[in-house]
Amino acid sequence: MENDLILAIVVATALAFDFTNGFHDTANVVATSISTRAMSPRAAVAYAAVLNFAGAFISRAVAATIASGIVNPDLVTPLVVFGGLIGAISWNLATWYFGLPSSSSHALIGGVVGAAFVAKGPDAVFGEGLIGKVAAPAVVAPVLAFIVAGISILLIYRIVGRLRPGPVSQGFRLGQILSGGLLAVAHGTNDAQKTMGIITLALIANGNLAGGAETPFWVVFSAATAIALGTYMGGWRIIKTMGSRIIKMDAAQGFAAQGSGAAVILASSHVGFPLSTTHTISGGVIGAGAAKRVSAVRWGVAGNIVVAWVLTLPAAALIGGATYGFTRLFGTGAIGPAVVSVLILAVIGAVFARRLRQGPPLTAEA
Repeated sequence: MENDLILAIVVATALAFDFTNGFHDTANVVATSISTRAMSPRAAVAYAAVLNFAGAFISRAVAATIASGIVNPDLVTPLVVFGGLIGAISWNLATWYFGLPSSSSHALIGGVVGAAFVAKGPDAVFGEGLIGKVAAPAVVAPVLAFIVAGISILLIYRIVGRLRPGPVSQGFRLGQILSGGLLAVAHGTNDAQKTMGIITLALIANGNLAGGAETPFWVVFSAATAIALGTYMGGWRIIKTMGSRIIKMDAAQGFAAQGSGAAVILASSHVGFPLSTTHTISGGVIGAGAAKRVSAVRWGVAGNIVVAWVLTLPAAALIGGATYGFTRLFGTGAIGPAVVSVLILAVIGAVFARRLRQGPPLTAEA
């Protein structure tokens, strides 16, 4: 009975993380469409939410990686998973508050790795999986998106450079609806699976599933729903950073950035890499701006984003490890997770109350 209560808390916390993933990473999907006025803010987030939900059902390769490829499921307990989730949620809230588009994926992985390391030592972490399936793609993906977006925008300008700007811009705004939809599907395919993998890991640790078992349908459906709801809420602070503070983009640049990001994310999802959609689309946005004119990119803002990227894994790992240590002060039962859950809910409530007091969300003109 006690174990089932801990599992219920872990599952609820995982879905809460999935929700924060949705609103934190909404900017990855909709910022360029809003910035170029291809879609209104509310239409863009609703569109992204629906396609995030649909994308979550396409593949389960990333879920399998999270469940068994990063930490040793035989050494992981539900308390370890809980500590990792709190580490990820805490970092998501902190970076959202400051408007930094950091990686929810790396926050989740860092949190779980930190909690597992504190609980069971280095044997609990698969170093090869962490490097090969997380660290290496984290470097390659934004660079690849940067290159693809840069080449794409140069080709686009060469093809349409002598045409009338008005019809061209309108055409690319329509194109952004399609490329933005593809990016939303890609985001759901990659990011929702991380929560599926975490819940599956918790079920294995609790003895409800055998190691290597397929992710249950109820886990897929609940994760898809949570990320879609979070996406609809909209991370407006980060949308502003992604949409206008890195570069002042036109519709063609938005189309190139979205298309390149979607292609890289879908390819990574196919092979089971838990890719950072934030890193990838940021690389595409910067590439689309730099290819037109290097000075068009606000490199100071881009530098702040890179710093957030670098800090995400270790910061979430520290919080995850500290959370596990705190919960263990209350023993191995449900008291520790319950206390931490109440505290984190109080913090989330305070953050959202502050957000509501700050007035209406970003408009298309912002």
